[in-house]
Amino acid sequence: MKNIYTPADIERIVDSTIGRLDEIAELDAPRQALWYERRRVFIDAVGRQVAAEVLATRGAGKAKVLVFAGDGICGAYALACATALHQAGCPARVVLFNIGGDMLIPDTKSARETFLQVAGDLFLEEVINPGPGFTMPEMTRRTIVVDGIFGSEYKKPLRGGYQAVARHINEQGPQVISIDLPSGMTTDLGVGMINRNIVHADLTLTLVGPTLAFFMPENAELIGSWKTLDVPFDEDAMNSTRCSTRMIDARAVRTVLPSRPSIASKNDLGDVLIFAGSYGMLGAAVLATRAATRSGCGRVTCHGPRCGFYVMQSSVPSAMFTTDGGDVDIRRFENPRECEGVAIGPGIGKSDETVRGLEIFLKACFAAGKPLILDADALNCMTVKPSMIDFIPARSILTPHAGEFDRLFGAQSSHASRVLKALEMAARHKIVIVLKGHYTLTVWPDGSIVVNSSGTEALATAGSGDVLTGLMAGFVAQKMMPEVAAVAAVYVHGVAGRLASSVYGVQGTTAEDIADAIGPAIDSILNPRQSGASTSKS
Repeated sequence: MKNIYTPADIERIVDSTIGRLDEIAELDAPRQALWYERRRVFIDAVGRQVAAEVLATRGAGKAKVLVFAGDGICGAYALACATALHQAGCPARVVLFNIGGDMLIPDTKSARETFLQVAGDLFLEEVINPGPGFTMPEMTRRTIVVDGIFGSEYKKPLRGGYQAVARHINEQGPQVISIDLPSGMTTDLGVGMINRNIVHADLTLTLVGPTLAFFMPENAELIGSWKTLDVPFDEDAMNSTRCSTRMIDARAVRTVLPSRPSIASKNDLGDVLIFAGSYGMLGAAVLATRAATRSGCGRVTCHGPRCGFYVMQSSVPSAMFTTDGGDVDIRRFENPRECEGVAIGPGIGKSDETVRGLEIFLKACFAAGKPLILDADALNCMTVKPSMIDFIPARSILTPHAGEFDRLFGAQSSHASRVLKALEMAARHKIVIVLKGHYTLTVWPDGSIVVNSSGTEALATAGSGDVLTGLMAGFVAQKMMPEVAAVAAVYVHGVAGRLASSVYGVQGTTAEDIADAIGPAIDSILNPRQSGASTSKS
């Protein structure tokens, strides 16, 4: 798994690598010289790698390159990039902001002198007194802009002239490559940022690695795509960093997926019980149940209303169907066979009888310490009677999309605030919360967050969440810990979506296709060299 860093992690790693200017200033002259040289070597390394990305973007074309540099270390990176571009035969014009004429830190002064030696002063415009005399340089959509005004060291919103520069760049729409971070963006889960006052990057070149802010949907237009530069950070600082947020990958999922022994019987592979369906919502029950049967578990039972009998028996004949006698909805929630993987929610509605039955079952499971998977209408039922939240069994998995989350835990102004609330609720109730989205986030009770990397737009289809619920129940039934089952199911679900879309196309993929692709998805992860199984139907 890949680390996702906090702003504090990044600051500590950078400081361990190149030191802090205020601390360097207190050293004797010989040691100051050593640290300044160390910083220069590091800045040059960043500049060369940024220049390589600019040249790759430019390709064989003759697009103009315009570099904006601030007065801090990000400006030094930008100047080093411009120097490397000139050395590679790519003339780049630099706009250096040095308001008042004395704002440059020593690194930026040094980088400016090096640039002037290589490129000459015709390619440098130093902005000292921004005002009527300053005119923004011309740019078109073909222009490549290197944004090195401010990086993660700048922790305030852009103001005044800087804000105007960001807006102008965004309005002109050039190809923007931001160093470290788009200027004006913060690395924490900032709430209330005004995106038009922040540079919008097509590519963000982060130094240490991404922060959780990179995966917030409201920041997608700011970050663009992103890449971590391969620059030489202090190894001890990197190795000693223990990140509580990480991004899952196939290798990690492979180590936790259950493997089936050759002599196994269905009795060895776990039982799933899914409470799903109501009149007019039986498709959700079909999808969740079908996904569970594809998960590798031994048996699947769907409990639903009587109106679902013929639908379920004909649509998912490999699963069993039980009912408590309600004609159109579920009245009683019981688990007489003590199934290990129990999911509640897809299409159950929120009638008075269903809400009452769910409350009784939640309290029984809470007292017995038996975790559940709660999705869709199970969450909506809890909004009808919020006191039920206090009886969610520990280590249960909740799988809300944004609307369900806000109805359950209160309206949130952004996904960033939603994540912060999820951390609070997961810790308070000792539950796992799966915040669904392109980058689905699984929040554990201990404050850990796992970011999914297999998301695809093909999953944006009705019933996709029901498929995830059934798959998750299947994994829990196979004795996976709920925290791990949630992460693994989300990843496999994404891979299944990708496989299904390779057959039916992104727009043509349905939830049924995703459910049927679960088996090939699991096989492709467990046996990557043998992947490529078709999901097409005969």
